[in-house]
Amino acid sequence: MTIHNAIHYVGVNDHAIDLFEGQFAVPNGMAYNSYVIEDEKIAVMDSVDARFGQEWLHNLRQVLGNRQPAYLVVQHMEPDHSANIETFLDTYPEAVVVSSEKAFAMMQKYFGTDFARRRLVVKEGDTLSLGHHTLQFYTAPMVHWPEVIMSYETTEQVLFSADAFGKFGALDVEEDWACEARRYYFGIVGKYGVPVQTVLKKLSSLPIRAICPLHGPMLTDNLDYYLNLYTTWSAYGVESEGVVIAYTSVYGHTKAAVELLAQELKAAGCPKVTVNDLARCDMAEAVEDAFRYGKLVLATTTYNSEVFPFMRTFLHELTERGYKNRTVGLIENGSWAPMAAKVMRKMLENSQGITYTDTTVTVHAAISEENRQQLTTLAGELCR
Repeated sequence: MTIHNAIHYVGVNDHAIDLFEGQFAVPNGMAYNSYVIEDEKIAVMDSVDARFGQEWLHNLRQVLGNRQPAYLVVQHMEPDHSANIETFLDTYPEAVVVSSEKAFAMMQKYFGTDFARRRLVVKEGDTLSLGHHTLQFYTAPMVHWPEVIMSYETTEQVLFSADAFGKFGALDVEEDWACEARRYYFGIVGKYGVPVQTVLKKLSSLPIRAICPLHGPMLTDNLDYYLNLYTTWSAYGVESEGVVIAYTSVYGHTKAAVELLAQELKAAGCPKVTVNDLARCDMAEAVEDAFRYGKLVLATTTYNSEVFPFMRTFLHELTERGYKNRTVGLIENGSWAPMAAKVMRKMLENSQGITYTDTTVTVHAAISEENRQQLTTLAGELCR
C-alpha cells in the first residue's frame, strides 16, 4: 500500500490476539505498522510483533525486491514494534539501526546486544538524508516510554508518530477512529498528558500532510480533527458535554437508584447520559467515558467498610491516569454504616480540579422517598 509517493505500508494485521498488553479487549484485532521510504538509501520504519516476522519480511520484499535497505529506524522499543530487529539485521547484513541512545540501552536488555557496530544514535533535531528525502528526529520521552522518538519526513511532510495517534483494531476492519483511539489513548498513554502536550508543541510549527502511527490507520485527511482531539485528551479537557454514571450494585438497589437518576437526567435535558455497570462492562470503556465527558457520578455500595472492589479498581484506573477537572456526584448505599462516599472522596483527594455536587445521595438499603427527591435534585445540579 502506497501512502504518499515513495512511502509504503508494510505492516501486519493480528486477528489472533484477544487482549492487547494482556488487558485491553481487541475484538477487531490489532495492527502493527511498519513503513518503507524509498530513496537512494532506503529506510524501514520500525518492525512488528515477534509472531509476524516472516509476514513482515515478505511484505518488505514485495516493496523492495532485491534492493537492500540502508536503515531500520526504531522509534519505540515495545516488543510489538521491536521484536524483529535481529531478524531484520540477519536478513539485511548491511543495514544500520537508527534510534535513540535510551533505545539502544533497552536493546541490550532485550537482545543481549546494543548493535554497537551497526547503529546510528540520533537525538532531538538530528537529521538523516536518504537522498531526496530527509528524516528529522524529535524526542518524545514518556509518550509513552522514555526512549521514544518521532520522525518527520521533510519532503513528503509525513510524521511517523510512534504510538501517538494509534488505536485498537486491525486495518482490514472498518470502525470509528475516535472511539478506539480514545480507549487506546486513555488506557495506555493517558497518564502522560504533560509529555504529550510537550511533543504537540514541538510539532505545531511543522506542515504535516499525513500521520503514520505504529497502530491504526494512516491519517491523511482532516488532520486538525485528530490533532485537536489529542490536544484535548492530553490537557485533560472535556471532549463532549454529558454525564457518565459508573456503578456497582449487589442486590439491585444501587442499580435502581442509578436508573432513576438516568431518567431524571434525560428529563432535565442532559445532552448525553452514559451508564456503566463496572462489574460487567469493559473497564477500559468506562475509563474512556469518564475522560470524554465533563461530569461523573459514582454510585456504589459500602463493602467491608470500603467500596465495592470494581469501584475501587475503576477509581484507581482514573487516578493513575491523572483524572482531573471534572464535576463529580456521589451515590452511596449502606444498610447500617454507609462509608462509600467518604472512601471515594478520599481516593480522589489528589485529583486536581474536582468539583463535587452539593447533593450526595445516601441510600440505606432500598430507595426511600427522600432518596427519590435527592436524585431529582442531583440531576438538576448536573444538568445546570
